[in-house]
Amino acid sequence: MSNPRHTLFWMTFFLAIVAAVGVLIHQPLITAFMANWVFNLLILCVLIIGIGLTYRQVFVLFPELRWISQFRTGQSGLSVLEEPRLLKPLARQLGEDSKRDRFTLSTMSLRTVLDGIHSRMDEQREITRYFINLLVFLGLLGTFWGLLGTINAVGAVITNLDMGQGDLSKVFADLQAGLLTPLQGMGTAFSSSLFGLGGSLILGFLDIQAGHAQNRFYDGLEEWLTGVTNLLDPFTSNERQR
Repeated sequence: MSNPRHTLFWMTFFLAIVAAVGVLIHQPLITAFMANWVFNLLILCVLIIGIGLTYRQVFVLFPELRWISQFRTGQSGLSVLEEPRLLKPLARQLGEDSKRDRFTLSTMSLRTVLDGIHSRMDEQREITRYFINLLVFLGLLGTFWGLLGTINAVGAVITNLDMGQGDLSKVFADLQAGLLTPLQGMGTAFSSSLFGLGGSLILGFLDIQAGHAQNRFYDGLEEWLTGVTNLLDPFTSNERQR
């Protein structure tokens, strides 16, 4: 079966590139982050949790591979290993009496086992997909929050602007001072969009890599189990013998 370490390497390599780019442009990023540090800090925390979940999807494959290797070699001590999570339907179907590849599964049992394993993988990926959508949502929420503050600030500037004054320079100075608040609101809006969408792109790539690792694990498991599956159901075999 495929080794998930290759996936961990590419995931870590991608994060290293992202970190290197962030160091190169750290000054603009710090300025954008401080424009709305509350929303941006929340986005950063969600991103870190999502990265941890994608790594967990890959790390959880290692005990499953060890269990399969121990089972196929027929070595003793299978009960000492931690019970697999993804392969729990298979472990209960086979038990500990079967050794190596000398067991057989019916077509229906194979389909039931594979469907159960596939559903467990989908449950794990649904969590990371939710975090990807959450990053986009937080970015949009910060955008609308900033735009709402901008609209209110612009309305307040227009309302307080006194065009009846004879000194136009004072009117222009008041307008210039009043526009500082709307500009801060625009910074809040665009900085949240920047970090939200950027975080979703990072987490999306990691989720794709974790999904590839799970798919390769599932394909290898399916090939192995298909090789030891009795493709003819007992009912069909009896009919042919007659």
